[in-house]
Parts: sequence; structure tokens; C-alpha cells
Amino acid sequence: MPTVAVLNTKGAEVEKLDLSAEVFGIEPNVSAMLLMVKNYLANQRQGTQSALTRAEVSGGGKKPWRQKGTGRARQGSTRAPHWYHGGVVFAPKPRDYGFSVNKKVRRLAMKSALSSKVLDEQFIVLDALTMNEYKTKTIAEMLKAIGSEKKALIVLENNDEKVIASCKNIPGVETTLVNTLNVYDILNADKLIVLKGAVAKIEEVYA
Repeated sequence: MPTVAVLNTKGAEVEKLDLSAEVFGIEPNVSAMLLMVKNYLANQRQGTQSALTRAEVSGGGKKPWRQKGTGRARQGSTRAPHWYHGGVVFAPKPRDYGFSVNKKVRRLAMKSALSSKVLDEQFIVLDALTMNEYKTKTIAEMLKAIGSEKKALIVLENNDEKVIASCKNIPGVETTLVNTLNVYDILNADKLIVLKGAVAKIEEVYA
């Protein structure tokens, strides 16, 4: 059973916390994590790209010159792909790039991502994070105190507007809730900062 230190916003250790071995202590499955990252990125694609085929380009209804006797290659339309203003061969059309991943693999990927952060010592547990005002400086000082000055993902227990808004002005710092946590964001962060209450919710969902 993995054990981590619980820190306060000043960076001081306040207690030790035993994590669920079923959620935070498994052997990371790289294939499952890779599949979920591909799934996340594919679902982010708008798929709105579009180009005109030779059937859709305006004009080109008249044969440019007669079939024989000119010495030039035969041509049936000025909208063929090799002509200027011609249509595009295999033109891209709007489509959905998303695909589904079964629940068992999604759960395995999430547990693997969480366990990998614990193994790499990139998992930080905060006892609490409350703010009385919107202040970016407070979050910046907290991150420096706990040794997280690069890309960080802060997992909140509840939707705290003051914390979320205060993090927005800090480059590389993102916030999320337990129910919107995903594998891509976890792996993309240098440090995963989770509130103690959020740890309990994660274990409740994935254990």
C-alpha cells in the first residue's frame, strides 16, 4: 500500500496518508494509457475541414479543346485535379474522429496514470485549499512552497470558483474536479496535486 505525505499550503508535512493499492499502486499499463490519450485527442478534433472535389468546383463543363489533332494531351475538363482551379483528389470532408473505449480499459488507464504519478513521486496531496478572495499570488506561493513550479494539475473536491479563477493566470497550471479528471491531463502535468478530500472520492469511484 503506497503512502504519501499530506502537505499544507506552506509546504509543511501535516500527516501521512495511506493510498489504495488497487487505485494508486498497480503496475501501469502503458497500452491502456496510450489508447486513452489517443481517444482524448481524437475527441478534441473538430473535424470541420473540407475541400471541393472536381464534381463540386464551379465551371469546367466545356471540353477545353477537341479530342484529336491539336498535338496536346486530351482533356475533358478544366476542373480536373492537375488544372489550376481544379478539384482536390480525395478531398477531406467533415467527419467525426472520435471513437469509444470500453469501460474496463478506461478504468485501467485511469488507475495506471494515477499509479505512475505515485511511482514517479509526482503525486502531491494537500490537506486543504481554501481562499477568501481571488488572488493569483496566493496560488503561486503555494505551488512554490510544495515544489511545483512547472506544469501542474490541481484536482479539487468541489467546484471552488476562487481557486479556479486564481489558477487561470498561471501558465501551465490547470484545475479539474474528480468527475472530469482524465488520463491525458494527468500524464501531461509534471505534478499532480490532489486535495485530501478528492483522494477519498477517487478511491471511492475507482476502487
